[in-house]
Amino acid sequence: MTTPHTQLDAWIDAHFDEQIAFLQQLVRVPTDTPPGNNAPHAERTAELLAAMGYAAEKHAVPEAEVQAAGLQSITNLIVRRRFADGGPVIALNAHGDVVPPGEGWTHDPYGGEIANGAMYGRATAVSKSDFSSFTFALRALESLKAPLKGGVELHFTYDEEFGGELGPGWLLAKGLTKPDLMIAAGFSYQVVVAHNGCLQLEVTVQGEMAHAAIPDSGTDALQGATHILNALYALNRDYLQVRSTVEGITHPYLNVGLISGGTNTNVIPGKVVLKLDRRMIPEEDPAQVEAALRETIAKAAASFEPPRGGKALRVDVKRLLLARAMQPLAGNAELVKALQTHGEAVFGEPIPAVGTPLYTDVRLYVERGIPGVIYGAGPRTVRESNAKRADEHVRLDDLRRATKVVARALHDLLRA
Repeated sequence: MTTPHTQLDAWIDAHFDEQIAFLQQLVRVPTDTPPGNNAPHAERTAELLAAMGYAAEKHAVPEAEVQAAGLQSITNLIVRRRFADGGPVIALNAHGDVVPPGEGWTHDPYGGEIANGAMYGRATAVSKSDFSSFTFALRALESLKAPLKGGVELHFTYDEEFGGELGPGWLLAKGLTKPDLMIAAGFSYQVVVAHNGCLQLEVTVQGEMAHAAIPDSGTDALQGATHILNALYALNRDYLQVRSTVEGITHPYLNVGLISGGTNTNVIPGKVVLKLDRRMIPEEDPAQVEAALRETIAKAAASFEPPRGGKALRVDVKRLLLARAMQPLAGNAELVKALQTHGEAVFGEPIPAVGTPLYTDVRLYVERGIPGVIYGAGPRTVRESNAKRADEHVRLDDLRRATKVVARALHDLLRA
């Protein structure tokens, strides 16, 4: 029996080679962030969309704002498709910026190579794959020529790795879009309805340089930083006792991801900089979390004993990022139900609605009262995709099926 859903599936199957080629073209334009020169990718994406009949609005973020964020160029894209009045406008958001590839690849990170039923390359899993799944889901929906209400917007943005404020945050703040519902790029079979928050701090530990032959003539900033690090890492033992009630999220944790300092091997370091990442479960208050971290750092610095006559440590703490946790809004129920229903039908297994310890751009929509979820192309778990690791990939059958689920869900939510 032919139904709108089987018609959508058939269209996606018939155009899947085209979808693969589209994704390969996207992967072959690097978007390493840092350094964050992402405007060329937006230009190429707009060209490819134009060939499909989609005119992408190009919203270039002013150079001064981009450089202040530590990036080089950002052009965000919006494609708008409006149907009859009366239905919701649903935004589909995926980000094109990615972390640099790093080492250990057995495939070209910018090749879009296909092997053993998977496409390899940086952002094949997160989230250029969903540039393709969202675009082709919309194309499939339009191919039905069925009566629909509301509209669909494609939001292709380029600031997720640095917090999203110059991506979706910028589009929303400028009033360039105000959808009723949204789906953000996915990375696993689940529908994600909540996620952790993230606080990133830069801690500058200032001592006094000295010759390594007479270390007591200075204050070793690295020893001081180590003293502070021990106090910070000790917090992780306490965090194990703080449990989230959201399925898929466990407890808070703290990581120090970057340490820099010193001038040479024969010089006592005068300055060391630490960059830390504190993941916050949805139940935590970000202001209280930041205050507690600052207090821990201050107490550790005060308890560090410099050499006799040496200068006390001076410590400066600067906030780099505050990404608030995402919690489900009441209006997302119909969206979650549609994705779960069609996910189970297409994948042949139940699709749970869960939380994730990651943080994503979807929070920027939810903070403005726009119900959103995370769903798109990916394997059963994030770990399986090698996202942010060497040999990142997406299985082509997962890409095909996720595209069908999104197309079916859009149909159900927009049908007249």
